[in-house]
Formats: sequence, structure tokens, C-alpha cells
Amino acid sequence: MWTLLLAAYAATPAYTLSFPDRQAHSVLVEAQLPAKDGVADLFMATWTPGSYLIREFARNVEGLEATGANGESLPITKTRKNRWRVETGGNDTFTLRYKVYSRGLNVRENFVVHDFAMLNGAPTFIVPADLQGPYDVTVQRPAGWDVTVTQLSPDDSDTFTAPSYDLLVDSPILVGSPTLSSFVVDGVEHVLVDLPAVEPWNSGKAAAALERLVKEQKAFWGQFPYDRYLFLNLLAERGGGLEHLGSTMMMTSRFSTDEDEAFQSWLGLASHEQFHAWNVKRLRPAALGPFDYENEVYTESLWIAEGFTSYYDDVLLARAGLIDEGVYLDRMGKNLETLESTPGRLVQPVSQASYDAWIKYYRGDENSVNTSISYYTKGAIVAWVTDAHIRKLTKNEKSLDDAMRLAYTRYSGEAGYTPEQFVAVLSEVAGADLAPFMAQLVDTTEEVDVSEALEVFGLVRSPADPADRKAWLGVSVDGANTVTSVWSASPAWTAGLNVEDEILAVDGTRLTDLTSALKRYSPEDTVELLVARRGKVRTLSVTLGEKVGVPKLAVDGKAKKPVQKVRASWIGLREAK
Repeated sequence: MWTLLLAAYAATPAYTLSFPDRQAHSVLVEAQLPAKDGVADLFMATWTPGSYLIREFARNVEGLEATGANGESLPITKTRKNRWRVETGGNDTFTLRYKVYSRGLNVRENFVVHDFAMLNGAPTFIVPADLQGPYDVTVQRPAGWDVTVTQLSPDDSDTFTAPSYDLLVDSPILVGSPTLSSFVVDGVEHVLVDLPAVEPWNSGKAAAALERLVKEQKAFWGQFPYDRYLFLNLLAERGGGLEHLGSTMMMTSRFSTDEDEAFQSWLGLASHEQFHAWNVKRLRPAALGPFDYENEVYTESLWIAEGFTSYYDDVLLARAGLIDEGVYLDRMGKNLETLESTPGRLVQPVSQASYDAWIKYYRGDENSVNTSISYYTKGAIVAWVTDAHIRKLTKNEKSLDDAMRLAYTRYSGEAGYTPEQFVAVLSEVAGADLAPFMAQLVDTTEEVDVSEALEVFGLVRSPADPADRKAWLGVSVDGANTVTSVWSASPAWTAGLNVEDEILAVDGTRLTDLTSALKRYSPEDTVELLVARRGKVRTLSVTLGEKVGVPKLAVDGKAKKPVQKVRASWIGLREAK
């Protein structure tokens, strides 16, 4: 693995994690660390891989203290926001103690409560700044917490070793009393870890579906890149996922197995994160390693790393039979509609969206919809049209699947790939130079032409129902009817409606729900909005626009047999006879 650089020490850093104040959302960290020449420079990551934002994890460190072999207090000086220097005197090892406030209920941070703990490496461990590893970790479980689960411990032991700093950061830890559901695919164990173990979540149903999904992932790539894989699934009444080398941390609702759409969304998340075990954790942009854990790491290739993964997450669900053709096409249609209705698509190329993830994607504001585009959404559409293009050029003898596998074979080592190298792989598989084709898709703001993809896969975009023609204002509002976003070039934009305006009334009628109120009007109607802006009330005249129903993707009933066979090979349907 790649990592910070570094010197060898006789002593292995050893960390003990305990939870004496778990009711106060904290983990106590005690570390036995080496020193050299009377000093030890310490460091804490500022971000975690897979989530491209400086998160300043050191802000949650409390009560940092160091002691020598005889218990004497050692001086600590903070040298940067995330670095410290310990004067160790004659000690060649010392003890470091600190607490980490842990109430970040998301897949990137830490969360500690009375009945379980979720810990990530980057926000937990302060390490010697010039040491590569290994690192020993011991978890002291409170009474009633049954098990410690992490990808570093194949037997779910409370003591484990991270061979490198990269793996220390990359290995989340769950501690508590989860439900463990294990299944084996081609000799490799996979474990669904549900925490907390609560009803009505159905672990058996979820594990059975995951087994089908894992078999499809294996069929796609041809091999597993790990010896064991964990689906760490926090039933936290919220969403999110983050990939790791041999695991993923996910969040969902305990009710998700009860409702088809919610369950399919959870399976899509699982599919996305497991696909990352190949695409990103091994096959990665060159810029994503070696990591600089203190500063931004820029890449223009997240449209591949995340966007192509977003394409395949649903494709593999369809191939596994976990969603049917209609559900798949609905999902793809919604992605198209999201892309085509986002004004930012005409402002920011998707390669630039990738590079600017640190300052835009993870720092979205009320104007983001007008100035930026998601590399997840557009990247998935780019993958789709690229897949169709390769299939057309090769008469369906090759596809994007083949290109992904070839790229994995060629670039899944430590060097990674450049955007040019990845496009060269696409060209090699297609038997034609795809550089101009890809440049138009990812480096410009031209509209994505999906007509070839529709033709290749035998699909149509059904026109919207004329009866679904609706009046459109061009804003989003919160539950208090306060404007949270204004779409550029919309009726609201033209009329001067501002973010944070509270809409009080429409044509003199007090507003309760904006969507319901707009149903009383037709496109091109002019309405008077009574709004409160910074404590003052004013009236704005707005001529409403038109919002038509969303066109849906559907199978073209007139498609010929060869086209039907292409569609069948694409999402795994029975071939037409």
C-alpha cells in the first residue's frame, strides 16, 4: 500500500480503545508510542479517503496528555491544527491519552452511545508523524457489548493489527451486540453486520439478497480481491455509505426491508459500495495515492471512480434479478431527468466537478444547483452512453464491462491510472479512438446526446402526459415555505425571488403548501407573491412557467430481435428467441 513515508522503530504503536463515558459520546484512547532523540511528532488526518472534504477531525480531541515510564507528565506543544510535539526526555516510549468526542452519525466520523460504538480510523487515531506501521489496536468492550467487528480481525477478536497507516484509516470498527449473518460465495466469507439489532429489520432477507448480489459482482469481475468482506450496516434512520478495502460502512432505516423501494435503494447502496472494492480501492485514479492525509488530493477522474460505479450499481442489481427491467429503467430515467433539469450542467464539466469536489460537492449551498453538476449522476450517464457506443462499434462483441476488467488488470496496482490511460483502454476495447468522444462528454458542458444509447438498447423516452402539464415557479422551499434554492432563468429568478424569502401568500391566500397552491394555476398565469425578506414584507409579481411530466424510459416495442438481444445482454434479461 501507499502511505506517508517512513522510518522504522523498534516499538510498535499500541492503542487501547475504551468507553468509560459512552453516555457522553466519547471514546478514550490510550496509546503506547515510540520516541526518537527525545521528541515525538504526532499527527492526525484531516480527511478520510472516499469523502473529499477537509473535516478537521482534531477538533474533537479532548484532554490530550502524555506521560513517561514513571508516570511523569511530558510537555506537549501543538505545532499545527492537527500536529503535536511531545518532549519525551530520556524516554524512548511514552503513553498518550486523549478522548475523542464522537457524535457524528455518518459513515465518515465516530458515533458512540450507551449501547454501541461506530469508529473510523481517521477521526480516532493520533499517530507518530513519521511512522508507517504496523499498529496494534485493542478494544475494551463494556459489559453487555458482545463483539468487536472490523475487516482487520478475521475472527472478530478485540485485538488486531493494522499493517500500515492506510489500513488503520481504512478499517472502520463496530462494537456492540449486532446481528451477524454470514454467507460464503466461491469460498470467500461475507458477513452482514446489523447494528443495533432492531425490528422490523429482516437480517435474513437482507443477507439472502446480498448473497445474490455478491455472486453477480464476482461474475462481473471474475475474482474477489479480498479474503473476507463485511457489510457494516448501521440501522440509524438515515442513509449513506463509504467504501473500504474489505468492507463498507452503510446506514439505513430499520424499516427498509418492509418496503420494496426502500429495500431496493439499500441494495443499490450495497451494490455501489461493494463495486468500489474493485473500482476505487484497487483500480484507482493515480492522483488518489499515495495519500496526503493533511491536504486536498485532487483528481479529475471521480466521474470514473464514482460515476461509473453509480452506473453499475443498478445494472448489477438487474442482472442479479433483484430489480426488474421496469424498475431499472425508472431509475435510469430519473437519473436522466435529474441531469437534464440541473442548470449547473451547462456551467461545469463533469471532469471539473470531480476536481472541485473539495470545494463544491461536499460544500453545497443554495446556488449549487445553478453552478455545479454531480459526478455521480452525470458520470453514470456518461458510462451508459459509452457502454452503448462500444457495443455499437463492436456489434455487441465488447462492452464497457470488458473495458472495466481490462483497466483492472492493467492499473489496479499502486500506480493507478491517468484519465488518458483510462480512455486509451476504452479505445482499445472499442477498436476505435474514443478520445474525442469522451472529451466531449466529460470536458465540455454540451448536452449529453442519449439517442445512440436509446437506439442500441432498444429504448424510447415516452413523451410526458399532456394532462401532467403543471405551473412552475422554479424554487425549492423548506417546511416553513422559506426559499432554499432558486433555479437560474426560472420564473422566480426573473421575478427577483431570493433565497431565505418566506412566501406568506399567493394572490392574497395564505400559503400552507406551495405545491398544492401551484396546482390551482396554469403555465403563463401571473400571480402575486407576498413574501417576507429580512423582516420586511413585499409583493412580487411572477409569471409562472411550465413543468411537464418527466419523460420515462421504456422498451421500444418495435425494436428488432438483434437489438432485443443487446438489451438482454446489457441487464441480464432472457434473450429474445
